Amino acid sequence: MAWLFFKVLWVGVSFLGCLFPLVNFHFSGETGGQKPNFVIILADDMGWGDLGANWAETKDTANLDKMAAEGMRHSASWDRQFHISALGFVDFHAAASTCSPSRASLLTGRLGLRNGVTHNFAVTSVGGLPLNETTLAEVLQQAGYVTGMIGKWHLGHHGSYHPNFRGFDYYFGIPYSHDMGCTDTPGYNHPPCPACPQGDRPSRSWKQILSRLWFPRRSHKGGCYTKVALPLYENLDIVEQPVNLSSLAHMYAEKATQFIQRASTSGRPFLLYLGLAHMHVPLTRTWQSADPQSRHPYAADLREMDSLVGRIKDIVDHTAKENTFIWFTGDNGPWAQKCELAGSLGPFAGLWQVHQGVAVAGKNVVFEDSWTRPRSFPFSLHNSTWFGGHHTPKREQYIGGEFPAKQTTWEGGHRVPAVAYWPGRIPFNVTSTALLSMLDIFPTVVALAGATLPRGRRFDGLDASEVLFGRSQTGHRVLFHPNSGAAGEYGALQTVRLGHYKAFYITGGAAACDGSVGPAQCHEPPLVFNLEDDVAEAVPLDTGSAEYWSVLPTVREALAGVLHDIADDNTSRADYAQDPSATPCCDPHHVACRCQAASQTDLPTSRNVRQ
Repeated sequence: MAWLFFKVLWVGVSFLGCLFPLVNFHFSGETGGQKPNFVIILADDMGWGDLGANWAETKDTANLDKMAAEGMRHSASWDRQFHISALGFVDFHAAASTCSPSRASLLTGRLGLRNGVTHNFAVTSVGGLPLNETTLAEVLQQAGYVTGMIGKWHLGHHGSYHPNFRGFDYYFGIPYSHDMGCTDTPGYNHPPCPACPQGDRPSRSWKQILSRLWFPRRSHKGGCYTKVALPLYENLDIVEQPVNLSSLAHMYAEKATQFIQRASTSGRPFLLYLGLAHMHVPLTRTWQSADPQSRHPYAADLREMDSLVGRIKDIVDHTAKENTFIWFTGDNGPWAQKCELAGSLGPFAGLWQVHQGVAVAGKNVVFEDSWTRPRSFPFSLHNSTWFGGHHTPKREQYIGGEFPAKQTTWEGGHRVPAVAYWPGRIPFNVTSTALLSMLDIFPTVVALAGATLPRGRRFDGLDASEVLFGRSQTGHRVLFHPNSGAAGEYGALQTVRLGHYKAFYITGGAAACDGSVGPAQCHEPPLVFNLEDDVAEAVPLDTGSAEYWSVLPTVREALAGVLHDIADDNTSRADYAQDPSATPCCDPHHVACRCQAASQTDLPTSRNVRQ
């Protein structure tokens, strides 16, 4: 472990308290001319219908809608069905339907069965994204880029799994989801610090405090539990614990602005990866003072996120507009289990799954035609009983059913908003019919940077440059959607997208708003839907039809092919072991690891990168 000690010491000395003035923005090597800058913005748990450019009912994303009008969205050919947006519907997909696997695929261009990340890491995880996997930041760093990561990481925080050791020169953010620890500004769907139940005597030792993480106590409503406070890192140092969630968006914007300005001034190309806390719970309560007229916290939080993205775009436009590519997307669909605090699926309702065993108020639901006709299904997870003139039962009324969102492989789980913005390079106000994925970000950015893909491994993404520049409409012929926490083994490929067809070998298994879990069902032969005619995935093709049997052999061939390819590949395996000593804790002698914000002159040490 000596190498890790010296690496920690080097990072600590070079950053001196993680201040921007001492980040090395200068590069002595040959960069081969001016290279483009990249800003990748990843929203968390944002629904496809949360983007106004996608869904006319959404009025809360003015900045993103403007960016979409000035750039490119990836659309499908369903305008004739919906007539909601002249630009069509997005056909861009997350690489998985939950946090860590999706982010690992973004940074590696590889599915979880290759990069080893098939489910989420915990506060006490000792591992992370396997160290033999090469990240996008590491590739660009070698190509002369200065690299920064701001926001949610969730790919390992212990030891050498920290972002500073995975190719990022600078890191500022929470190392995992912001519901994985208590705060003094808890917002919606989260308890405050100190951890409840009240009246507990504070633990006095490091082991006593951290061992409590192994036995969280929850109330019957799931709102009371024992956890360590949320840490806020700047590089290797915890600068605040618990983090102030009400000021988090502002801090992210400030740090992103500083990074972009300093990198632009230096003349060195940069990569900024911004992992937003929005729209994951807990939703902050800043809307109460900033927008007292708002009726709904989700809409207010969506506006706050949009404002943050708008600020990032403005600083790019004022510093390096013609040479900076902004790519905005989401890590997975909305978290339906959070009821009215979850986002909108738009028309991607997964109605076949909804029909399985659903009851409302103890009675069976009679699904009228409006439920099965995509154009008549204005579905939102956070709306009222009446929406768009159609009766939609509230999320909390569903019993024994399941909604096709986060963790599932229904369209609502992995179809996400995506906006590409690069003035002068990406055609103005253009749409694309290409089927694209978050997996494509890695090879596309590497190609645009003039860098080289890592050798000795295979990639699932493709270089989408020709699509982005309007010179091609060819994307993926086949996409594979891994199991992401609902039914089936983590990471297994049991859902296949083939052109406009989609085959399911397994369904069910996700928790609904009321906490019930839909039944897992295996399908052999698989369910096959024609998304061109049925975006709501309501009625599968008749297994006796000629259309079904024209598709099935190709689906089976594609699935067998990718599994054989993975078996022959240089694959990795993540370490999912947990140990309380891996918990980020700036002061174990205080309840919830509470500490004051670190002084800006403090020298970071390895105390928070426990070895």
